[in-house]
Amino acid sequence: MSPPLARALAERNYDRPTPVQLAVLADEAADRDLLVSAQTGSGKTLAYGLAMARDLLGDAERFARAGAPLALIVAPTRELALQVHRELAWLFQHADGRVVSCVGGMDPRREQRELAAGAHIVVGTPGRLCDHLRRGRLDISELKVVVLDEADEMLNLGFREDMEFILKTTPDTRRTLMFSATFPRGIVALAKQYQQQAFRIEVAGDEGGHADIEYRAIRVAPGDVEHAVVNVLRYFESPSALVFCSTRDGVRHLQAALLERGFSVVALSGELTQNERTVALQSLRDGRARVCVATDVAARGIDLPSLDLVIHADLPNDAEVMQHRSGRTGRAGRKGTSVLLVVPARRRRAELLLNLSGIDAVWGTAPQAEEIRKLDHERMKDVLFTEETTADDLVLAQALLAERSAEDIAAALARLYRARLPSPEDIIDPGERSSRPRDDRGRDNVRAPRDDARNSRGDDRPERPRPKSGKSSKHGMADGSVWFRANIGRKKNAEARWLLPMICRRGGIDKGDIGAIKIMDTTTEFEISERVADSFAVKIKRPDKEDNIRLEPMADAPQRQAPSQERSHAPRGESGDGDRRERQDRAREPSEFKPRPKPHGERAPKFEDAPAFGKKKKHKNKPGQAEPSVTPWSVKGAPGKKAKKKHRG
Repeated sequence: MSPPLARALAERNYDRPTPVQLAVLADEAADRDLLVSAQTGSGKTLAYGLAMARDLLGDAERFARAGAPLALIVAPTRELALQVHRELAWLFQHADGRVVSCVGGMDPRREQRELAAGAHIVVGTPGRLCDHLRRGRLDISELKVVVLDEADEMLNLGFREDMEFILKTTPDTRRTLMFSATFPRGIVALAKQYQQQAFRIEVAGDEGGHADIEYRAIRVAPGDVEHAVVNVLRYFESPSALVFCSTRDGVRHLQAALLERGFSVVALSGELTQNERTVALQSLRDGRARVCVATDVAARGIDLPSLDLVIHADLPNDAEVMQHRSGRTGRAGRKGTSVLLVVPARRRRAELLLNLSGIDAVWGTAPQAEEIRKLDHERMKDVLFTEETTADDLVLAQALLAERSAEDIAAALARLYRARLPSPEDIIDPGERSSRPRDDRGRDNVRAPRDDARNSRGDDRPERPRPKSGKSSKHGMADGSVWFRANIGRKKNAEARWLLPMICRRGGIDKGDIGAIKIMDTTTEFEISERVADSFAVKIKRPDKEDNIRLEPMADAPQRQAPSQERSHAPRGESGDGDRRERQDRAREPSEFKPRPKPHGERAPKFEDAPAFGKKKKHKNKPGQAEPSVTPWSVKGAPGKKAKKKHRG
């Protein structure tokens, strides 16, 4: 190894090569085409950087003046290409190597100017490299090495034609290095066609891919996935964490939910521009953000040195995607944790993914709020007393002790420490939900009492105590309630699932103190228990730095249900459930109307009147004409067959 490369490795504390790096630097692999299979995070980038160094430098220690590129590296995604660019830039910096990137989403004119100025190594994505080649902007006449990084992923993304075009265009005397996580049939065929007697290297996948990653599978109810993400993030307190969702909408929603709870979080998905994605990743690297919510577009190519936690909020589609997601952590000898959130309906799929990957995961429940609070107490001692005390600190401490007791100062310090931490959520094990009341299964655990009209019809359930008059609505809380209003509604995407934690935080109350939530076009009305209403009204008057939503008491409680244009968008178990259940119960009651004898020639039975769940069509009858009969929605079938009823709900 030349001294400039050895110096660069020493500066980055690389003192021991990984198995894949040892394999590509072995004597039998020298000067040969290579077909390498190694898992993500095994040091592939540095491996082919060292493998091609002799081809590019020869016996010299430094590169000559940059001209036509000597090496071309092709990567499937923009993030991976930019990561490779950074890795090779520091590896060859003391050898005066010039590395240029050409990726989609960046300014092609700037890339054209950099290529014209000369480069030793060019790194890019297939589409952009082919574009430069067809336009004559990329001179490959002096090319010595071509590297296809994660070739299997390029095939999966449909880049086969671009890869073949690049390999056909480059000189036949080149050395071709193919790196792939697996060896599918397409990769083997590509190697036979464009490589010459390639030396095949396979690094043990299971050990290399999972040795430093601890897998955990957490049982979670469908409505508690968001809460489980919060508690897992709080439990592990990783310097950087990556949360995967399957859709862009899921990314947007989860990012908003985490921001509301006080996490420093960024999003990463295919709808962002390259500049936005670069800014998001940079904020994770410099510590301004600690959580990244992403789709699978980020599963390849992201390398964050402090990433210790990966959360699968949505299960991946296959085992390979799961490995690439999890492979963002546990890199370069660091330990990492990969957490799968598994709802009951997806448990068999999760077990299949783990079995196919050869992973023995630890099954359990989500961290509980009490566990997280105990960890906070232990961490507070470590955080507060790690830095050295300065003279200014001592002066301030003595001044405080002169005015306050040591116990008061310690309590204030604990409050300040807890105030900067997002509050953990209460989560119930889905195995216990079978015994949980049906009305308490809403996404945000918002309880809405049942309408007492059901008991008045003879139901054997005990009567609920009625709320105090003037303090609550028809669907009020058992101990009385007071109504408040927020100046945000459906037009500004108001939803109960994020309004609920915001109301709790602003007013210093618990979920159980909140009753119905009614979301209108421009405002939202919600019900607060009379027991905490006075303190709630005082606390919401204080200005809030995190949001500008105004909360205020209503002049008087609403005396009617919200009309159809103001229907609630609350989760199941909130306002509106009482009326819906009442309609369902009326639909289940036997109808008092009996069908008339079927007249000759009619194809469906007629009723004297429509049942409660049917619709009546208005007719304007001519004088002397009989009122037309109405066929309810639930009647189907030919004459003589028993009519079937379908109850809505």
